[in-house]
Amino acid sequence: MTTSARSTGLRLGSLFGPAIFGVTAAGVALPDVTRALRTTPSTAAWVLIAHALALGIATALSGRFADSRGVRVTLLAGADVLVAGAVVCLSAQGIVALVIGRLVLATGSGATSASALVLASSSTPDQRPKVLATFGATIAVFSAGATLAGGAVTEWLTWRLTVVLPVLSVLAVPFALRLAKSRSGSNRPVDLAGAGLLSVCAASFVILIQSSALELPATVVGGLAAALVVSATGLALRVARVPEGFVQRWLVTDTTFLRAMVTGVGVFAGLFGSMYAAPQFLVREHGWSVLSVGAWLLPGAVLGGALSRWASRLPAAGGVLIAATALSSAVLFGLAGLVDSSVLVICAVSLGFAAFASTQVVATGLLSARIQPAQRGGGVALLNLTFFVGGGAGSAAAGALAKSFSLTTVIAAIAIFPLLGALAALTLRHPRKSAEIATR
Repeated sequence: MTTSARSTGLRLGSLFGPAIFGVTAAGVALPDVTRALRTTPSTAAWVLIAHALALGIATALSGRFADSRGVRVTLLAGADVLVAGAVVCLSAQGIVALVIGRLVLATGSGATSASALVLASSSTPDQRPKVLATFGATIAVFSAGATLAGGAVTEWLTWRLTVVLPVLSVLAVPFALRLAKSRSGSNRPVDLAGAGLLSVCAASFVILIQSSALELPATVVGGLAAALVVSATGLALRVARVPEGFVQRWLVTDTTFLRAMVTGVGVFAGLFGSMYAAPQFLVREHGWSVLSVGAWLLPGAVLGGALSRWASRLPAAGGVLIAATALSSAVLFGLAGLVDSSVLVICAVSLGFAAFASTQVVATGLLSARIQPAQRGGGVALLNLTFFVGGGAGSAAAGALAKSFSLTTVIAAIAIFPLLGALAALTLRHPRKSAEIATR
């Protein structure tokens, strides 16, 4: 029996969605983690950094692995690693063990997320818009509900359950396995050297931009900077020498990929930055409870879901939709910072969620139409790595600014990121059907 497009999108969205809890929901639990494990806030921040770092890298690596060995193997391996990471986190008695557990957890989460992206992008051209519509709507619900889920679980149960919420992806694995049967691998070898250089480059960059919040010593910062320069140079040389390696030359020079990348980086940086600053702004400056913040952000899920469905049905207008929501979010962030308004902050974040969901749908659809089926997993996953790195940069910038400026100023400054995303989104163009690559 053929699975309907709506059912497919729901299954894949449920497989991808819990990964979002790894940063936004877990952030709510950090004060409790700090107290329970008797550590410092800067050390406890590694709970979030480790997850964001491993998630982005594992998504890129798993996407390429899925192209080579098949989605079913990738999905099952990811589920096993997810469970193992959750067990380590739940039993951790110190911050080091917890961070290690989060690294393992995020690695498994990256594999399940990549599997969801590969299967969504591999839908047939006539089914893909409907699949991506439901996929985008589902992850919008997970995004907007993350703070509420984190607050409720932390307050009513325990912070340990909050930090392992990404393991919920395992519940969707049985429903995605049947979809994975049709996506076998090409058995092409994976460029391990290219994968290693990309991993070091991304890891050193993400940690380096967080160095201020993590209070890293100058020697470590210098080492990270050197690792970034060396790995980035090595990766560039590798791409030049091996055009069809882990990072494919034609892909990273493709204008559609680059435009989608800049769009996603801006949108994700705005959302991640706002998810760092907005809850603090509402709780500390306006006396809201964490549960209230989460509840008021839920309407953003409805808006994001509705707009992402519209974006998938009208692909030619997808870039305009992203630009409209991202620009509106930027304007409201700027105004909220100027007039110190909690209502404007909620509206700005809600529009940020809508831009986030629409970007995921539109970018995946655009790239899927330009990449041959055997390479879609790696291409879409690599694009998502750049999105997550952009998100990390957004949260790092917000954290660094919060050390020297008021939260209202930080809120206003965040507007720069969705503004960048909006400008890039205006350059996105959906290919004509005749140009779409169904097989190549």
